[in-house]
Amino acid sequence: MGLITNDLKFLVDKIIEIDSYKSKMGNDADIVTMAFSVNGQSPAKDLENFLEKGYPFVLDADVTSGEQSDGMYKVFVELERNKDVPSQIMEIADGISKLADLNDMRFRYYKNFKSLPIDEQSLASSIPSDSSAYEIKINETQYENYKNFFTNSYADSIDMLGETLLVKNIYGEPMKFEVLDFGKDVEINETINVEDMAEVIFFTKTLGDYNITKYGKTLVLENKGYTLQLKRI
Repeated sequence: MGLITNDLKFLVDKIIEIDSYKSKMGNDADIVTMAFSVNGQSPAKDLENFLEKGYPFVLDADVTSGEQSDGMYKVFVELERNKDVPSQIMEIADGISKLADLNDMRFRYYKNFKSLPIDEQSLASSIPSDSSAYEIKINETQYENYKNFFTNSYADSIDMLGETLLVKNIYGEPMKFEVLDFGKDVEINETINVEDMAEVIFFTKTLGDYNITKYGKTLVLENKGYTLQLKRI
């Protein structure tokens, strides 16, 4: 029996990851990958079957064999990279929004700090439509994603879960941060909080030897010409 409206309510994360994982079927420059986070193996398998059987342009769909570090299962989807991808993703997102009762789905491209609303214009401007454009895009955005920004971090793992940056170390509790802003031209309107130097030193030991400053309740990290604004939650 197939899935119907609201069958996956509260089980699928609203953010789709695009081109964040390597393709199993071919060269990344030729294949667009999508990843959905699903709460539970059985719902993940249901979503995999829905995507494989419901969309003829889907080349492959697959579920991770076990839970991820956040307790979720990933459902991976592969599409041929071409000019039709934005409309195809819109069609998939429309179907999943009905299954999971999601009205504000977003996407994150290539592990970027920021997610964007899913609309055809945003998808078309973010996703390269051919192999040449893919290589250019990846080279341009390599420092705009959190994996590369934190390449030299002391943390054991750093991941984006939805809109939350999760930092894990072997010793100590995981730390969660809200990403307030990221980019080359980030405006900071608060004054430096000199009383929090001990906290800045703590974050330096945890996150890495970056240029870290505390402005009010905002933590600002600078690396490779980019500025990241965080708020601990």
